[in-house]
Amino acid sequence: MPKLAVLTLTTKELDWPDNLDRETGVFTYFGDNRKPGHELHSTPRFGNLLLRDMFERAHGQRDDRAVVPPVLIFSNTGTFRDVEFLGLAIPGAEGLDSNSDLVALWRMKDGKRFQNYQAKFTVLDCQVVPKSWIEDVKAGQPFSTNCPTAWRIWVDKGVRRPLKAPRVLEYRSPAEQLAEDASGRAIIAAIQTHFSEDHFRFEACAAKIAEIMLQNIASIDLTRRVRDGGRDAIGQYRIGSGPSSVLVDFALEAKCYNDSTSVGVKDLSRLISRLRHRQFGILVTTSHVATQAYQEIKADQHPIVIIAARDIVRLLKNVGIADPNDLQKWLSAF
Repeated sequence: MPKLAVLTLTTKELDWPDNLDRETGVFTYFGDNRKPGHELHSTPRFGNLLLRDMFERAHGQRDDRAVVPPVLIFSNTGTFRDVEFLGLAIPGAEGLDSNSDLVALWRMKDGKRFQNYQAKFTVLDCQVVPKSWIEDVKAGQPFSTNCPTAWRIWVDKGVRRPLKAPRVLEYRSPAEQLAEDASGRAIIAAIQTHFSEDHFRFEACAAKIAEIMLQNIASIDLTRRVRDGGRDAIGQYRIGSGPSSVLVDFALEAKCYNDSTSVGVKDLSRLISRLRHRQFGILVTTSHVATQAYQEIKADQHPIVIIAARDIVRLLKNVGIADPNDLQKWLSAF
């Protein structure tokens, strides 16, 4: 086991969208078996082997956690070799057990199937990582007086203290909802083109996108094309598990709009007016929600989940649908 580990988030590999959720402090990282030709753990730099061993130790006792190397997270800035420091991280995240925080995913490339890891890390609430501590770690003294408190607490007690950054604005601007790069725009354009002659067919696609985001959806049923009551689909979301779980009803509205057409107050009012007590709504759109409509949702505290164009891109990439051919195969099912 190395004394120190460094992971770099890159935005250049579209099939492997590493991501830091700054609101929750959860860092999603994909392993180094990113092309076919190698077994899951037989990568040139043995990065996946390191991930396996770190996560196994992280779920052990105090002595096991004590040998897990501190993980420093960096991100490419896009300017030559410049990088930005994102924080000090530990394996795992709140609410995820040993079966969920490190998962081997199957992917297909050039007609060949292969596996790679998807790992979840927690960035600790540690504003500054002292250079003196890095030197101590390299010298084999990670628990010196320079050791960050959040790191020591995790090793000693297994308690995570994530670095969270709640949004100041509760709503997103149109630019924050639209696809942010060329590959994302191509994905959305392909979806818009696929359903351009019959937007009703987008409803089944929107339902599947909602299931990808909200994985505890227990059931979802599309409504009829006419007289759908302001809802394109209705379903139930499961909270909890087993006999103790509770099912909550929801309604879904799908809008396959082009980028320049926003979902406005009228569209959302139609969905909101159909929600009964203790129900929530899901809006899936290939475009964005207009600022006024978004502000009113938040101000009136309507329980609406917004899945806009940028969210669709992120969700599809997370399940391995980034290549144009893979996208067309996926769309052909609707």
